[in-house]
Parts: sequence; structure tokens; C-alpha cells
Amino acid sequence: MDHQDDIFGASVNLEDTHLKDGYQEGYEAGFASGKDDGHEVGLKTGFITGEELGFYRGCIDVWNSVIRVEPTCFTTRVQKKIKEMDELVSKYPIMEPENETVTDIMGSLRLKFRAICATLNLKLEYNGYPKAADPNEIQF
Repeated sequence: MDHQDDIFGASVNLEDTHLKDGYQEGYEAGFASGKDDGHEVGLKTGFITGEELGFYRGCIDVWNSVIRVEPTCFTTRVQKKIKEMDELVSKYPIMEPENETVTDIMGSLRLKFRAICATLNLKLEYNGYPKAADPNEIQF
């Protein structure tokens, strides 16, 4: 009986063995694929974020240059908003993409930028994100 148990035991365990082998193989393939996909998404997201931050930095630098040349050209309220934007861009955690404050900081930057543009009656827009007036452009 011992000999027959060994023959049938291998057959019964065959399904479990194949299941475990298949799972391990699928896990390794999925891990490699997910790592590559994550790398590509991270590069794209990082580039988009850097581009937007650069746009804001450029606007801040131009506005600060104008303030240095003509200190009274903007109201103190606008100058305060420009300074706040400058501080937000400076403290943006570029090297910490998993930091949970990035969304809040970017949202604050966008709001301050829109407020400054509205106050100065400027039609500046960052082309990297959809316009609020065209909801059909929003994609998820």
C-alpha cells in the first residue's frame, strides 16, 4: 500500500505544485512589468510637475523683477501673493514624490496664480492643464 500511496500522492499534489509554480511565475512577470510601467508613469508625472513649477517660477521671477524696478506697480496684496507663491515653489518637495503635501502645495500654487492673474487682469494660462472654461478637455 505504501507504494500505491506514493504514486497517487504525487498525482494529487501535482495540481498544487503547478498552481504554486504558476503563481510564482506570474508574480515575477507582473512585478517586472509593473516596475517598468511605474517608471514610465513616474517620469511623465515628474516632467509635467517640473514643467508647471518652472512656469510658476518664471512668472514669479518676472513679477519680482518688475517690483524691483517699480516697487509701487503692484498693490501690497498682489506682492504678498507673489511672495507666498515664491515660498510655495521653494518648499515644494521635488525629491520626495511620495510626500502627501505635494497635492496641497500644487493646488495652493494654482489658486494663488489665478488670483494674481485675475487681480492684474492678465490672461496668462499654463497650457499644461485644462482650462476651467472647457470641461470637455478634462481627462482622467
